[in-house]
Amino acid sequence: MLSPRRFLPSLSLLSAFEATARLGSITAAARELNLTQSAVSRQIAALEAQLEVNLFHRERQTVRLTSGGETYAREIREALKTIRTASLNLRANPMGGTLNLAILPTFGTRWLAPRLPTFLAQHPGITLNLKTRINTFDFRLETMDAAIHFGHANWPGTEMALLRTEEVVPACSPQLKARYDFREPNDLRQAPLLHLTSRPDAWERWLAAYGAGAESVQGMLLDQFATAAQVARSGLGVALLPTFLIEEELSSGQLVRALDLPLKSEEAYYLVWPFERAQHPPLTAFKQWLLNETASFR
Repeated sequence: MLSPRRFLPSLSLLSAFEATARLGSITAAARELNLTQSAVSRQIAALEAQLEVNLFHRERQTVRLTSGGETYAREIREALKTIRTASLNLRANPMGGTLNLAILPTFGTRWLAPRLPTFLAQHPGITLNLKTRINTFDFRLETMDAAIHFGHANWPGTEMALLRTEEVVPACSPQLKARYDFREPNDLRQAPLLHLTSRPDAWERWLAAYGAGAESVQGMLLDQFATAAQVARSGLGVALLPTFLIEEELSSGQLVRALDLPLKSEEAYYLVWPFERAQHPPLTAFKQWLLNETASFR
């Protein structure tokens, strides 16, 4: 049986290989690692001997990755990144307790972020790292413990907890509403309609729900609610926006309801986590806190 240690090279060998592969030069790698050229060359040779695979083509004074070396370099780079991130998290919180959370941009900045000081005050030992993710992803390929998800409860390989439902309303600037004098749902089709890439059929759903023509609905395409809200504030069109995410604009009058005809979304917001992270203490604490925060919205 082959020894498993053969396939677990030391970090020094892997670091020398990764730096050389990334920089395309033993000299540059040696400078970055604060080693001599001969030391880097010996480490790469030792790695090749351990794996019994040539990772570089040697051409006079230059090196060039083999096809296998290119794939190995890419995978090793990700592995070293994971180790580096874990080390940074440990240093930031020596007692443990890091939660890596994927968030939706507008939900994260407008709803979640203002409430996080309360959570962190209640759990001072937890370090919370936030990364933006708009679409679903494979938890096995990401260093995420959980994610905030909007959609249906159908994320494979995960457990989910319902956070809140959502109600959208057609919103625009006061000037645009005055210009078009909206009276009924079909009137909105006379104005520019703003669309979100993540919800391409949102206007069709709303128009159909209120008995208006839902065919051939066109208009500007935007990728985030925050952008859509800003464009609507500028008077460039009417956007279907979640009421709880535009409370500030509605209160200040920067946005108004083009028509006071809200529609409950078919999808909802969920906290999602992979099965293997279900007992992760920071996630357990965050889940309980978040469910308490959203209890009145379900």
